[in-house]
Amino acid sequence: MEKINKIYGPPGTGKTFRLIRRVKAYIRTGTPYHKIGYFAFTKKAAGEARNRIGVSDKKVPYFQTLHAFCFHLLGLTEEQVMQPYHYEELGKKLNIRVNFSDKYNEEETHFLTCDNPYFQLIGRAINRGTTIREEFDRNEHDKKEIDWDILKHIAINLKEFKEKNHILDFNDMIECILILPTHKMPRFKAVFIDEAQDLSPLQWKLYDKLKDYCDQIYLAGDDDQAIFAWAGADVNRFIKEPAKERVLRYSRRISRAVQQESQIPVNRIAGIRKHKEYLPRAQEGLASTISNLGQIDLTKGKWLILTRTKSNLLEIMKELKNKNLYYQSNKGKSFKVGLYNAAVAYTKWTIEGVLESREINEVREYIPNGKWNAKIPWYDLFVADQKEILYLRNLLSTDENLKERARIWLSTIHASKGGEEDNVILSLHQGRKVQKGIRLSIDKQDEENRVWYVGITRARNNLYKLKSKKKLKEYQL
Repeated sequence: MEKINKIYGPPGTGKTFRLIRRVKAYIRTGTPYHKIGYFAFTKKAAGEARNRIGVSDKKVPYFQTLHAFCFHLLGLTEEQVMQPYHYEELGKKLNIRVNFSDKYNEEETHFLTCDNPYFQLIGRAINRGTTIREEFDRNEHDKKEIDWDILKHIAINLKEFKEKNHILDFNDMIECILILPTHKMPRFKAVFIDEAQDLSPLQWKLYDKLKDYCDQIYLAGDDDQAIFAWAGADVNRFIKEPAKERVLRYSRRISRAVQQESQIPVNRIAGIRKHKEYLPRAQEGLASTISNLGQIDLTKGKWLILTRTKSNLLEIMKELKNKNLYYQSNKGKSFKVGLYNAAVAYTKWTIEGVLESREINEVREYIPNGKWNAKIPWYDLFVADQKEILYLRNLLSTDENLKERARIWLSTIHASKGGEEDNVILSLHQGRKVQKGIRLSIDKQDEENRVWYVGITRARNNLYKLKSKKKLKEYQL
């Protein structure tokens, strides 16, 4: 029996299901839970894996992210770990802007989720095992955004900041594990690493160490869905890693039309790629091009709207709001939840004349003068942004249940990985910055094609390609 097993899982082929089934097989044959390591890309994915096993978290101590594995093995506390607010604090000191999409590090992904190009380049250099000078000289960054002297200054200050505050970042943790004495490393019967195509060279070193402390190892992923090269991920290592390979052949997600459309971007990949043939669902589905959102009836059905850039996402959010449509994104619901709760409570009071203390406090926030009047509707009395009041009033007049998850979900392609929906609208707008970046190298172009493959394959049944307002800024599908 070969020690290393590699599972290629095209979209919807049940890659995680196969891994969990193999985990259960080990458990049935007597392998103790603590002898199984299951490492997922995000905290959410690790939690889902634990739930599928059906035991308490304590019983499966190594069902976690690689981040959490290093954290617990080193016996660290939260105060000893570099958090997003630390980067923001350092950013203020150095007079540079730092924003995080995962501000409280809830997902515990391998990579920084901040949008600051300096911290991104420093993190990418460490992930790739290069110096910041070597990473800078690769010229994969926007030259208008990064100056070498400033980069060097920030790198020095980041190192000093961590030393002064006695804190480690995720990459520091891995490097500590790499030199950890043998007697402190846990020994596994089997190790499972999901989304292995997104491991960086530094994380592959951790994999190499884990390999020495387990009997069997299972790598699962899909090189066609490797979209984190911008952060230092090494998809080529995943493809080249010697192993007993298996390609999952049947997708339970995508229709024929969606699969056919998805082959366009992956067939453009010029670098190394694992050729994979898999069958879609029997449903024919639909793949069509639209010029604007008005060509689709968004008042019914479930929708996932995907964009390549955050700026394009904000544009579409604004358009949906103007159409009085209820939607959600990773940032929450499209309306002000506090305003909604207050409006519902106030309306209840005008009818019943009584409220709970919590509801009273919610209403008070929007009636600062304390003059309640049951004869005046909330939208004429509340002190709030009039556009928000009008938008919420229009939403309340529809059949939408605003307490439930919205039928329409908006996301960037990168943030949608792992998601799926019956109907997907894929905005083909790339933008100047993305197009400029992909001209830098063949690898960048390959990664861009993979991004669009991921976007297309979020669709279960129907794919609608939304044309860009400017054809020159459009990905050609």
